Amino acid sequence: MCSLITLHAIINGLMLSLPRLYPILDTATLSRLGVPVIEAAVAMLEAGVEILQLRHKGYFGRAQVEIAERVAELCRRHGTHFVVNDRADIALLVEASLHVGQDDLPPRAARRLLGPHRVLGFSTHNPEQFEAALAEPVDYIAFGPIFPTASKENPDPVTGLDLLPQLAARCHAAGHPLVAIGGISRARAREVLAAGADAVAVIADLYPEPCTPEALHQRVREWLDLLQPTPA
Repeated sequence: MCSLITLHAIINGLMLSLPRLYPILDTATLSRLGVPVIEAAVAMLEAGVEILQLRHKGYFGRAQVEIAERVAELCRRHGTHFVVNDRADIALLVEASLHVGQDDLPPRAARRLLGPHRVLGFSTHNPEQFEAALAEPVDYIAFGPIFPTASKENPDPVTGLDLLPQLAARCHAAGHPLVAIGGISRARAREVLAAGADAVAVIADLYPEPCTPEALHQRVREWLDLLQPTPA
């Protein structure tokens, strides 16, 4: 998914098209597994991901900014859409898209900073937050955690699959794709898509243990193969 397609979709009022796999380059997970962020990014990009989000929940010092700049350059080289989690300033600095959560910069403020043509995503965790998100100037809405997750220190209550068909219909009517988040594994990913999600955001099951760049490349390929559309 290239920026030209994204720009065209937004200008013409079309729904943004997201790849089915929305992988998260999570610095905390990579630190725990002992894999450098840049090596992990290269492994994912060479495996063929079309979108990649950098998620860093700690302090953004010079080293972290340099990592974000390097990942942005790698994404540009591979034609992959780059998204920064939480930090509008870093997204602007590296010319990336932005994903914000409930405790981050409000979407309307983020949109004023980003301008009209850069992709903005927003996380929601219950029906009330989801309904409020429909009125925000965002390009896609994430909802979850669908299943129990260990990727957040204080996760929101598990939502399950039952709401997804209704939320997907509401999302599509508003011109937004729906991204399912939270505890999604290879074993249940297609079930989540069948319930209405347009894409699945993944952290935990993206990273094999033990993890090496080679093993990560293979795991991402497994995900991409798994989420290929079923032939009619």
